[in-house]
Amino acid sequence: MFSFLTSFLVVASWLQAPAAKPTPAAKPAAAPIEWSAARPLTVADFLGRPGPSDRLAALTTSDLKADAACRDFVFSSTVHATFNPNTSWIRNPAAITPALLRHEQVHFDITEVYARIMRQKLLVFAAKANCEKLQPGFNNVTKLVYDQWDREQNRYDAETNHGLNTAKQDYWEKQTHIKLAQLETFASK
Repeated sequence: MFSFLTSFLVVASWLQAPAAKPTPAAKPAAAPIEWSAARPLTVADFLGRPGPSDRLAALTTSDLKADAACRDFVFSSTVHATFNPNTSWIRNPAAITPALLRHEQVHFDITEVYARIMRQKLLVFAAKANCEKLQPGFNNVTKLVYDQWDREQNRYDAETNHGLNTAKQDYWEKQTHIKLAQLETFASK
């Protein structure tokens, strides 16, 4: 399962009455994992917990992070495919199958495919970018890619039945690897 998160967190501080014994410090959040062909996901990467209404065996939260700037009227951009360990989870890590872990990996791989597509489109955009009107053009390019990426992730889950249709799962794995190879020129350096 894939989750595309576009939300804001509001953090509030609360005054507490003195406690009888100190409460343990909260565990620090794990840093996002940037996509790398040399570093596949492992069961240990899934640190989140499913909610009571979650019925899936696992959930991968990945993100496309894009940024652009103009310095001395020269456009530059960065795009990263990341995996969020804190909101990604496996219902029963002790019973995970290699097939389920592969299904979740392909979600992350699809995110990298779209990171490469975005880098490709931003390279074309840079050739004609007007630094004085950077934000609207950048927003248009990234929104288009985000929308395509979201549809592709949903289509992947629908066609593979969340990885349970092994023939379709194999097909998606192969096609995703082909796309990664075709877009190798736009891999992060």
